[in-house]
Amino acid sequence: MHYNVFNGDADGIIALLQLTLAQIHIQTQTEQVPYQLITGVKRDISLLQQVDVSKASSVTVLDISLEKNNQALTALLAAQVPVFYVDHHRTGEVPQSPLLTSLLDTDANTCTSLLINEHLGGAYVHWAIAAAYGDNMLASADVLAQQVGLSQEQREQLNELGTYINYNGYGQALADLHFHPAELYQVLLAYPDPFVLIGQKNSIFSQLKLAYLADMKKAQAAKVLTDNAVVKTIILEDGAWSRRVSGVFGNDLANQAPNKAHIVVTLNPVQADDKATNEASYTVSLRAPLNNKQGAGDICAQYPSGGGRAAAAGVNALPLNALDQFIAHVARYYQG
Repeated sequence: MHYNVFNGDADGIIALLQLTLAQIHIQTQTEQVPYQLITGVKRDISLLQQVDVSKASSVTVLDISLEKNNQALTALLAAQVPVFYVDHHRTGEVPQSPLLTSLLDTDANTCTSLLINEHLGGAYVHWAIAAAYGDNMLASADVLAQQVGLSQEQREQLNELGTYINYNGYGQALADLHFHPAELYQVLLAYPDPFVLIGQKNSIFSQLKLAYLADMKKAQAAKVLTDNAVVKTIILEDGAWSRRVSGVFGNDLANQAPNKAHIVVTLNPVQADDKATNEASYTVSLRAPLNNKQGAGDICAQYPSGGGRAAAAGVNALPLNALDQFIAHVARYYQG
């Protein structure tokens, strides 16, 4: 059994999409190896432990931090399972094994789909551009779009597509999402050319666009907790729409004010039967200033359940009484 393990956001889905489309292109009548998809909401990154080591013949891992999956990766390699690992988040110590093939680059201006695009020699470059836009790497996406001769209208269309796929990945649980990431990936496989999808009436692109616009309209009216020259903090209510929009709203704010950091805070729900044991907490999305894309991952990694990359990171469960400390931490970091 081959396992495809991937982040449920635009970068993870489109990275796997490119690889699969390339494999379909080169396979003719050969029998395909049975495979299993392992994914989840965007913030569910400890995915590798879900692989059944006893059944795995090989594993592809895309867009999840090696640092957060080191133990599971080490177990796979010890069981003589070949692993292809591509990512742009914090790596921690990388295991040394001839069974591990990795493309790891933590540069703030690249993402997993761009690494896959290079690996495939630009075979599905339009999809890679959409993924880069979705991961809010606008400059990198624009450069690549210019290199392949896309018009301004085409760039804007791929920007929309990447943004909507990324938006679909945000939520505390799969029930918050409009489409399960594995289902979305399977639908997108039918479109080697993303412009065909964009131009199709009543497509999944159109459905996500309508949902995205509705949620973003609510976010625009959200309460501002802090706003100064260094950092702006927005708090969203406890609701499925809030959890869906938190990350893409943070990207939108960052694009509007590229010289300051942005924090989007969402109150996490506490189940009625768990109130005695569960402390109330926030989900936090942090965006580094676009003109200073560093530090976000390091800041969030200092908190339990936190992590990410240099330009964008988050904390899954920040205690309510730690929010002021977190905001002050961000302010101190970017003031320097």
